[in-house]
Amino acid sequence: MNFRKATKHDISAIVEQMADDELGQKRENFQTPLPKAYLKAFEIINTDDNQELMVVEDENHAIIGTFQLTFIQYLSYCGGTRAQIENVRVRKDKRGLGIGKLMFEWAINRAKERNAHVLQLTSDKKRPRAIKFYEDLGFIATHEGMKLHFKTLDK
Repeated sequence: MNFRKATKHDISAIVEQMADDELGQKRENFQTPLPKAYLKAFEIINTDDNQELMVVEDENHAIIGTFQLTFIQYLSYCGGTRAQIENVRVRKDKRGLGIGKLMFEWAINRAKERNAHVLQLTSDKKRPRAIKFYEDLGFIATHEGMKLHFKTLDK
C-alpha cells in the first residue's frame, strides 16, 4: 500500500467513496462530471499547509482508501497543535482487511511528526460500527460534540 497526498485526478474516486454509504448518499453528489464545488474545495485544501487530503493506493495504484488530516494551532495546551481526522473511507470491496487500521496508524504517526498533542475525530452516532472501530484503536469519547448547520447542501 502507498500513502500519498491526493491530486485533482483523485477527487472523483474520493467523492465516490464518501458517497458509498447510507449517510454519505444523503450529503454527497457523486456524478460525472463532478460538481465544481468539489474541485474548488480541493484547491482550497491543497493550498493550505495545515490540510492533508490523503489517498491509499493498492499495488495496482487503485485508490482503496482516503482520509483528511487537519492541523489546528491553539493557544491552549501551551500553544499546542491538534490533529483532526475526517472523511475516513475504505473502498467497500476492501473493508474488513485491516486497511482502516493501517490508515489510522499512518495518521497517528503523521500527527506525531507534526508535533500534535492529540488526534481527534467525530463520528456520527448513526455509525456504531465505526465508533467501535475507533474505540478499539484507543480513541476515547471524552467530550460531547455539537453542530449547528446553517443551510441544506445543494446536490
